[in-house]
Amino acid sequence: MIQDRRSFLAMLGAAAAGCVAGQPEQAADMLASNAAPAAPHRIGVQLYTVRAAAARDLPGTLARIAEIGYKDVEFAGYHGKTPAEIRDLLARNNLGAPSSHIPIASLRGDWKKALDEAKTIGHEYVTIPWLGEADRASVDTWKRLAAEFNRGGAEAKAAGLRFAYHNHDFEFRRIGDIVPFDVLIAETDPALVSFEMDIYWLVKAGHDPLAYFTRFPNRFTMVHAKDSAGPPDHRMVDVGAGTIDFAKLLPQGVAAGVKHVFVEHDQPADPMASIAASYQQLAKLTF
Repeated sequence: MIQDRRSFLAMLGAAAAGCVAGQPEQAADMLASNAAPAAPHRIGVQLYTVRAAAARDLPGTLARIAEIGYKDVEFAGYHGKTPAEIRDLLARNNLGAPSSHIPIASLRGDWKKALDEAKTIGHEYVTIPWLGEADRASVDTWKRLAAEFNRGGAEAKAAGLRFAYHNHDFEFRRIGDIVPFDVLIAETDPALVSFEMDIYWLVKAGHDPLAYFTRFPNRFTMVHAKDSAGPPDHRMVDVGAGTIDFAKLLPQGVAAGVKHVFVEHDQPADPMASIAASYQQLAKLTF
């Protein structure tokens, strides 16, 4: 699953979004027609989950997402659409887009262009979602990365945006007695760098999301909600189909500064049915 995301992000960095084979839709239609009532809170979805449908038909995909009940989306590439076209598609479907996943190559390349596009679309956050092996080599590497994030965050702030970083599980693999993720938090300026906690990956790494909310209040302003079937394999499943207690986690996350919740599943059998099922579960909760 990580390799799939790595390949996808490399494709985005090369600006080569391609079409992918279609996915089943009948189950999603049934779930959407029986969806939970509109939630009192905003629930978003990371569009990586429905990347095949989005590559094939982004306007139709956004319309289906809105029909399910989602109010927000988080982008992972724009599928050949211009920033103005993306902004108009969002408005047409009454959707917000608080965040977009931006490859680190953009931070190291034409960062101004990425920021300008984000402003045009109406994003609040520009979020780095993945690091290659070279950026994980040592504690010093992580410290240099934190300094790079501070610089990128300062430029984002000057442009009226927020910079964020999204974790997987590799950030929690100790280097000696050091947890690299803790280095990133300690070495980045809270005024410049926020974090998007991927709850599933943190749990898979053997850590407690509640402990991180408690230790680092107001650092996690976004979360990815996806579930784990439990150890030892931690098979990824839809929200509510696994062992993670979102009814407990999300209220405490919000109390600790979480502002945006995005559903995600890296490899669902039926992406639309998956996001509909996860929406139904989250819409029942209070957070």
